[in-house]
Amino acid sequence: MRANVNLWWILCAFFGLVAITYTLWNIIANPDLPWFNATEWVGSVALLFLVAMSALIAFYASRVERAQGGVLPEDSLTADIDDGDPELGEFSPWSWWPIVLAASAAVFMIGMAVGTFMIPIGVAIFVVAIVGWVYEYYRGYFAR
Repeated sequence: MRANVNLWWILCAFFGLVAITYTLWNIIANPDLPWFNATEWVGSVALLFLVAMSALIAFYASRVERAQGGVLPEDSLTADIDDGDPELGEFSPWSWWPIVLAASAAVFMIGMAVGTFMIPIGVAIFVVAIVGWVYEYYRGYFAR
């Protein structure tokens, strides 16, 4: 985890250096304009947002690392597979409902882009997919 934190801080510094270089390069490339007109604001602001987001992730990762109270098995080079938490949840590897749900999202987005008549079709497929996915353990071979 410490390596991840360091990598994010390095990325934050790199993006800051690139933002400064990018802004100064635009100002130097246009010496006949005042600095506020010579600056290409979209790229400069986007790079500054990259700095802010990298710092946010680095800060969060450092807080999580400090709060976990030690090295996790995932971070230890001498850990075995059994050292981690064995409970990962209950998954249905045979389920087709996530594919139907993704198809409903695709139909909905195509409806927003192409024609609004497809939006209710996407919503109807979504309702069927959600109900099917929630109740898949109540029917068929896997009923409980």
